[in-house]
Amino acid sequence: MKKRPPDQTPWMDPSAYGRTLRPGIGFNLLVRDMERAVRFATEALGATVTYADGDFAALRLAGAEWMLHADHTYSDNPLAGIVRDVEARGAGVELRLYGVDPDQVEARARAGGWTVLAGAMDKPHGLREAVIIDDEGYVWVPGIALKP
Repeated sequence: MKKRPPDQTPWMDPSAYGRTLRPGIGFNLLVRDMERAVRFATEALGATVTYADGDFAALRLAGAEWMLHADHTYSDNPLAGIVRDVEARGAGVELRLYGVDPDQVEARARAGGWTVLAGAMDKPHGLREAVIIDDEGYVWVPGIALKP
């Protein structure tokens, strides 16, 4: 996806979109390659795209909503200087997806050529999890509760 052409408008006014977001935690990931980031979210994780263009994407999965912004959209934001030239964008952060089958995500990630840091396994804290790294270096941990 290329930068959104100047004559193309988003599907919704940004301020109207902001008012649709439900209370709770949310996250926004800055990405170098929007197309690859959206492809990972949909093909490996199984997310649904609410909207995507070369500048911005809104995604949903398992009751959660998150956003992606292309680096160039943050050129005037103080965060831009922090992530510039950083290989692994999310170092030290796990983006956990509760209620998302780790075996399915692992299989799709392997098929798509993404990095499976740890295959699906039962953990002592009561979840079956996998650890997947996307093209930007963000770490995703899909997990489901183990049956007692």
